[in-house]
Amino acid sequence: MTTAPPALRPAARPAEPGAGPAPTGRGAAEPGALAPDPAVLRRLRAGETGDPHALLGAHPGPAGVTLRALLPLADAVTAVTPAGAPLAELRPAGGGLFTGLLAGLDAVPDYRLLVRYGTEEHLADDPYRFPPVPGELDLHLIAEGRHERLWTVLGATVREHRPAAGPPVTGTAFAVWAPNARAVRLVGDLNHWNGAGHPMRSLGATGVWELFVPGVGTGCRYKYEILRQDGTWAQQADPLAASAESAPGTASVVHASTHRWTDAAWMAGRAGRSAEREPMSVYEVHLGSWRPGLGYRELAAELPAYVKALGFTHVEFMPVAEHPFGGSWGYQVTSYYAPMAALGTPDDFRHLIDALHAAGIGVLLDWVPAHFPRDAWALARFDGAPLYEHPDPRRGEHPDWGTLVFDYGRPEVRNFLVANAVYWCEEFHVDGLRVDAVSSLLYLDYSRGPGEWLPNAHGGHEHLEAVEFLQETNATVRRRCPGVVTVAEESTAWEGVTRSTDTGGLGFTLKWNMGWMHDSLSYITQDPVHRRHHHRALTFPSVYAHAEHHTLAISHDEVVHGKGSLLAKMPGDRWRRFADLRGYLALMWAFPGKQLLFMGQEFAQDTEWSHERGPDWRLLGDRAHTGVRDLVRDLNRLSLATPALWRGDGDPGGFRWIDADAAEDNVLSFARYDPEGEGGPLVCVHNFRPDPRPAYRVGLPGPGRWTEVLSTDATAYGGAGLGNPGPVEAQDVPWQGHPYSAEFVLPPLGAIWLRRA
Repeated sequence: MTTAPPALRPAARPAEPGAGPAPTGRGAAEPGALAPDPAVLRRLRAGETGDPHALLGAHPGPAGVTLRALLPLADAVTAVTPAGAPLAELRPAGGGLFTGLLAGLDAVPDYRLLVRYGTEEHLADDPYRFPPVPGELDLHLIAEGRHERLWTVLGATVREHRPAAGPPVTGTAFAVWAPNARAVRLVGDLNHWNGAGHPMRSLGATGVWELFVPGVGTGCRYKYEILRQDGTWAQQADPLAASAESAPGTASVVHASTHRWTDAAWMAGRAGRSAEREPMSVYEVHLGSWRPGLGYRELAAELPAYVKALGFTHVEFMPVAEHPFGGSWGYQVTSYYAPMAALGTPDDFRHLIDALHAAGIGVLLDWVPAHFPRDAWALARFDGAPLYEHPDPRRGEHPDWGTLVFDYGRPEVRNFLVANAVYWCEEFHVDGLRVDAVSSLLYLDYSRGPGEWLPNAHGGHEHLEAVEFLQETNATVRRRCPGVVTVAEESTAWEGVTRSTDTGGLGFTLKWNMGWMHDSLSYITQDPVHRRHHHRALTFPSVYAHAEHHTLAISHDEVVHGKGSLLAKMPGDRWRRFADLRGYLALMWAFPGKQLLFMGQEFAQDTEWSHERGPDWRLLGDRAHTGVRDLVRDLNRLSLATPALWRGDGDPGGFRWIDADAAEDNVLSFARYDPEGEGGPLVCVHNFRPDPRPAYRVGLPGPGRWTEVLSTDATAYGGAGLGNPGPVEAQDVPWQGHPYSAEFVLPPLGAIWLRRA
């Protein structure tokens, strides 16, 4: 006898039901009076049943316990005790159905099935002797769209099940929401991808189908085989799979985590943090190309130390949820609950996050609830009809990306996404979610012309259901996961993106300041001789800088699709481009808001990003490039040590112009203040002309000696070394609206930061 699964081979043609006499007695086929209706049997054999447990498994009756097993490839089946002692032989009843009667028993014993395939025997537990895993409360919450830990009920969860007879049994509970399905079968490694023997049970109006399969555990590949309303069968990946097969495979994979977290202190500290009033400098990473070829565990050995050495407080991963097409960079998600398998297992990903937390680095995850791809094996028309997508193409199809849009007004769909946000924070200890393409969620006419969009109930273009979804997501994450941040990539003037949901806001912690990004890049890419005509592009963002809590992001979007790298955007010769880049980075760190910089830009990558090649690390052999890297490091360190640069980000009192109108000089000067008064003000002066200013007078907010704490022209950064090496005494000369002033050396295309000694 072997416990190995049988090899898949053609089954012999079974006898028709009812052929021959029906034996009686212990171990005999069930008496004719107890035999199921032939029409019911036909549906079972064809897989067209919603309640296989009503027929299969063990059923006490007046004559004893009837056993039925559906094993289409088997040659013989015997019911045995767990120790292997025979209880009864089950006789073939046609179509792979085997039946038997344990005469004289009024209770179901603890039994197993000894199945013979040719010369091999396989001892198996019977999936149809177990009650449903989802309880009544689970089903109620699913129907209401309020199951905040949905992944513990749907999907494939390895668990211990307690049957009515015998000790606990370990296996996997499979459950899927498919309300439009006529029937659902489980297919995978557990049955050699023949689902005929594993029909699933419908749990009524909830649309949930389930089956507990004993003995199945981590590593088993599977899908759901769905009978659609048109009579066709389709194999679908599990929407809540915890793991997925690497491309080009599309199967889901059973996974049970064995990772032992070591970040208890980090998690406890996170709960008391407030990102709005703390420093945050984010290094955006595409994990597959940061160093091509490294998986999650190899990245854990290199990435935390690199990020820590550069002084970043956080990393932000571009989407890691499974996406078979690498060219989508993760924005075409097919498995929302599964980290991409190409880099390792879900526990390998947990290990990477654990390592980053050990280094004191927070982890943000790019999250994509705005759309999903049309892959036929994934979410699109999942059970044969629009399910996750809105059925009306004016709301359910995205014209820009050729993708589908979620039906945010459907409770189960909203629940799928809200629970997914919680899932990454609770199961993977992620510290924040950057929500992609929020603008496309907010507006029904996003990228649509007249007649191409469907107004809301009030005739407007606001997507009210999506707004409620975003509010619910943010409120739920904030309540369940204190200290976790949510960040909106939002490019419009929608009011209250970072305002509390209690007061009608969307509830995000931070919003990407797309206006600052666009305006500042439009300025810095101009030749200096023309910059005086574009000066307002640098000053206007201060008007709305405090309307929301902002992140200043130079993300991957700015260095792809022909836009060139950040260095390549700078005009002029090599010297000017590097000087301009250093000055621009200093402005980014000085302006109100958190910072985000995409990988490679920290050392002045000179070509735009390729997801196949990744950053050009060889450039670190060039002093100009290492100078930019060292500047980024020092900007981060200075920022951490200067509360004025972050504690007052959301407070208008934390920023004051010294001179916003020096357009002809191409100079900006302002002061940053800590609302709590710690450390005093920081004066920032930025010269965007290529000639030095040897004695440029700057208004100062107070008397005393002012010391230069940063010059982007320092030789350590690849500059010429122009600056103010010693303290400069403030003079009692009113200037630029301030009672004091002093003359400073302004380096060409550079910035200086000053602090009172």
